[in-house]
Amino acid sequence: MLERARGLLTEAVQEGLLPGAVLGAVTLEGRREVVAVGKLALLPDPEPAREDAYYDLASLTKVLFTVREVLKAAEEGLLDLDDPLKRHLPEAAWLQPEPNFAKKTLRELLTHTAGLPAWAPLYTWGEGERLKARVLQEPWPLGEPVYSDIGYVLLGLLLERVRGKPLAEFALPEGLTWAPPPEATAPTERCPWRGRILRGEVHDENAHALGGAAGHAGLFGTAGAVLDQLEAILKGTWLSPAALAEMARPHTEERALGWSRRHPGWSGGSLASPSALGHTGFTGTGAWLDPERGVGWVLLTNRVHPTRHRENALLWLRPRVANAILAEAS
Repeated sequence: MLERARGLLTEAVQEGLLPGAVLGAVTLEGRREVVAVGKLALLPDPEPAREDAYYDLASLTKVLFTVREVLKAAEEGLLDLDDPLKRHLPEAAWLQPEPNFAKKTLRELLTHTAGLPAWAPLYTWGEGERLKARVLQEPWPLGEPVYSDIGYVLLGLLLERVRGKPLAEFALPEGLTWAPPPEATAPTERCPWRGRILRGEVHDENAHALGGAAGHAGLFGTAGAVLDQLEAILKGTWLSPAALAEMARPHTEERALGWSRRHPGWSGGSLASPSALGHTGFTGTGAWLDPERGVGWVLLTNRVHPTRHRENALLWLRPRVANAILAEAS
């Protein structure tokens, strides 16, 4: 199931495009394979890749944690997807003449259709609880819909309010964590402003400033742990049938609830079925599932090690790997 895809990754590592990778796939029938190629770390000393290593999942946090937690809260009657943000965070945009962003619904935030900015350097504003308060008071401008970290930062704050505890205290499935053991974790970047190679701490600057656990980033996981989540989705046990159906249905041309749908040029390959879903992470991670073919797969790399300022070979490698897996799994 992974032979061809493993060959593609091995070639990429040999060409110096990636330090290494862990690739895994699982079928609806329970067949599972995980392989590791290349290096886990290049600096300060080379270390071989390992199948059980933790990787910084980056924006996979959005779909593996935040989307699920919002839907779980909806299942429990704590919120509705069409609630405006202000219903749960009444201080958002307090005393602003036009608090338009606070009127946006949770559904709009989840599907990146609220028109919020893609990103802002929150980590230069402060940290911790004071930064969270600043985020809620920032007069966020609204424009054309774009993929927005800011929307998921706000969703993280909403979840903390609804549950009455910080995200770092939310229960996580085995193999997913906000604080992995550094020695078992793939390092990411030599961070200029933190002055060290990051290992076991979140790469995303804004998630770091928010305490390490945020709605848009901060989650770490192993390939096996991500496959567990994908298998649960394929088997219909990840959420209630009603919540799963709402998550997977098309909300826009290119997006379900959080997840990216198959579209021309997407990361999950051109051989995926129309019902396929996926998501990627900036650090070099990605997870996809094709319910029609009964297969899910995960590709974990630390392509930002030791720096993000290099060619991102995953832009063309991910769909090729996906096509190879889908061809062998069918």
